Amino acid sequence: MKILFWGTPAYAVPSLDALVTAGHELVGVVSQPDRRRGRGKELMPSSVKARALELGVPVFTPERIRREPAIQAELAALGADASVVVAFGQILPPEVLEQPPLGCWNGHGSLLPRWRGAAPIQWSLIEGDSHTGVGIMAMEPGLDTGPVLVERAIPIGLLENASQLAGRLASLTAELLVEAMPRIEAAGPGPQAERLARLEVRRQSEEGITYARLLSKEDFAIDWAEPALTIHRRVMGLHPGAHTTWGEQRLRLLATEPLVVRLSDQLSAEAAALCGRRWAERLGDAPGTVLAVEPGVGAVLATGGCPLLLREAQLAGRAACAGQALLQQLGLRPGDRLGTMSRSVLSGVSHVSETDRHR
Repeated sequence: MKILFWGTPAYAVPSLDALVTAGHELVGVVSQPDRRRGRGKELMPSSVKARALELGVPVFTPERIRREPAIQAELAALGADASVVVAFGQILPPEVLEQPPLGCWNGHGSLLPRWRGAAPIQWSLIEGDSHTGVGIMAMEPGLDTGPVLVERAIPIGLLENASQLAGRLASLTAELLVEAMPRIEAAGPGPQAERLARLEVRRQSEEGITYARLLSKEDFAIDWAEPALTIHRRVMGLHPGAHTTWGEQRLRLLATEPLVVRLSDQLSAEAAALCGRRWAERLGDAPGTVLAVEPGVGAVLATGGCPLLLREAQLAGRAACAGQALLQQLGLRPGDRLGTMSRSVLSGVSHVSETDRHR
């Protein structure tokens, strides 16, 4: 098949590669424009654009595809049989959706209609979903409303973070796209309703619809007054961007474990052992207070409920560290408190970029 591929972050690269390996012809790649990144603020291409250039595929980078009819016309002239969209980052207008005779297909990282929208991986973790998955969906003008051709569910581990889950889902998306393309080709062209009927797609239920809204900078700041499990889910779901403060410095939280007895069979051996310890006499401490320092493991912190084990973190301008290295770098002692900072430091806190949030 001749495929026009739409994608931007590293998450989409395995799908791009898988389609090429499967023998499909990429007639073009559409990606977000180059953005300034890093400390030097250098203009950098997206991961998908960089990979497409390595493959020698023509790349198009519209700022807003719905407002650029000239680029729409260029894309139509490529003669693609189908468009494949994986984390492109813009909504395609009807004029673009109607171009390829075999339709536009989206590899979406959730089990629709659960988590339509921009950040399904992050919200599935923040909300504590036990499972997620990937659906290959026929695209419509609505936001992730189209019928699903093929999907597969996978479990989410309690200690799995967004970066790890994204890696698994990216591989699964690539696998399902390769599986779906021969079926899409065999169904042939024609009016969309007839094509989809031949494909026997699953229409999305009107029940259980949720939206994975764009993440704001406020989402990344940890509130220690929340329960340990809520904080842990936010740390995992926003990896590597959830943050608090230590003294006058921003501290990214990279790995935690909620010391909740009923979850002990899902925790590490070190954390499970800590669950059995009596913390009742310390649960009145202010949220964010260091309750104990566990050599070689991390720091136990007070929350609005059960304690939380901090295992890995990163001070601004320093390398990430875990276990004993974390304790030595931060110099934490029982009674210390995270999450208090001066107003001047608060105003200077930087946050994860838009590109990083939606990987």
